[in-house]
Amino acid sequence: MNHPVPLAAGTPTRVNAVLLRVPAGFPSPAQDSFDDGRIDLNDVLIRDVTSTFILRVTGDSMQGVGIYDGDEVLVDRSLTPRDGDVVIAVVDGDFTIKTLRLHPEKVVLHPENPAYPDVVVGGLSELVVWGVVVHSIRHLRPAGPPA
Repeated sequence: MNHPVPLAAGTPTRVNAVLLRVPAGFPSPAQDSFDDGRIDLNDVLIRDVTSTFILRVTGDSMQGVGIYDGDEVLVDRSLTPRDGDVVIAVVDGDFTIKTLRLHPEKVVLHPENPAYPDVVVGGLSELVVWGVVVHSIRHLRPAGPPA
């Protein structure tokens, strides 16, 4: 994983927005009214710009929660990690993304893919929870010039 770089503060990132609810189940008639305009992605995705970073994920250990190889995750370092959070952790100097499981007698970093074992953080290991994953960005169509 590359060294994290903070998001640049400054000019808002505004995109066109059609705030319309789109059913993911059965199709339904179009809604009669919707709010149309522009939204600032900083307002929607980022709580604290000075503590938020984007990291690119490598590997498939988190596919059970919809985070895949090549996705980006937004990580907020200002949040206190809680049991069940997806976190960026540093174990003995190595970065990893896992689900945090807090037990009275141990800390477990749980992969969301049964092909991988839990990482049980023992007494001789050094663990730093670097930040809490608050959003993931899934690329459904590769970026590039229009065909």
